[in-house]
Order: sequence, then C-alpha cells, then structure tokens
Amino acid sequence: MKRILLINGPNLNRLGMREPNIYGEKTLKQLEEEVTQFALDINTEVSCFQSNHEGEIIDMIHGAEHTYDGIIINPGAFTHYSYAIRDAIASISLPVVEVHISNVHAREEFRHTSVTAPVTVGQIVGLGFYGYKLAVLAILQK
Repeated sequence: MKRILLINGPNLNRLGMREPNIYGEKTLKQLEEEVTQFALDINTEVSCFQSNHEGEIIDMIHGAEHTYDGIIINPGAFTHYSYAIRDAIASISLPVVEVHISNVHAREEFRHTSVTAPVTVGQIVGLGFYGYKLAVLAILQK
C-alpha cells in the first residue's frame, strides 16, 4: 500500500470559519476525512498533519523521506515567502504536489507567486477540496 503525507500549513485549521466565501464551509477535519477515504478506496494510506509553525512543517518534510511515497502540501501563506520550506522540499527525493483550495492567481497579487512550487512536481489551485484528491492521483503516477 502506498503512503502519502498530507501537510496543511498556517490557518488551515480555521477552515469552515475563515472566509467561507473563499474556502467554503467544510472544516479541516472534513477535508482530512474526505481525502483519507478517497485514498483508501484506491488502496493508499494518507497521514494528515497541520501546523501554524514553519519549523514543524520542515521537520515533517524531512521525516517523510523514508516513510512515505509522496507529500501533498498546502503551505498556506508560507507559499509566498518561506524559502526554508522550499529548501526542505528540495532536499528530499519524494514527489511533492502543492495544493491550494482557492485560485491564488485570481486573488491579491502577493498570492500569485509561489516560492515552493518550483521544487514540486506540480501545483493544483482553485479546485477546492477536490484538488487534494487530484494530488493523491498525481503522487500515485510518480
């Protein structure tokens, strides 16, 4: 069975409460349950992690190398300025897919640039929770 680590960054613990007009009304727990069940249905295990702390996210990325077959990450606001997370992704040999619930390219200009995407195998934006399911499929193709 393939194993994928799902990492959600800062403020994603506020899903369902934070700007529901942008992120929807479902919670992080619902997201994790949906993705976990989707993966199980295709014989894949997903472990979920969320943190508002950059160093904890970096530690999870480093620790994933010999435990998982790939990583799905929504770095949240760290997407736009965390060279430390970017370097952590670049330092491992696992495929990493970056996901964003909203279409970051249709939002504020500062959200248009990702410093992490160039070191991932791909980026999925604007498809809501479904983007995470597509990321599972993408990891399985790598």
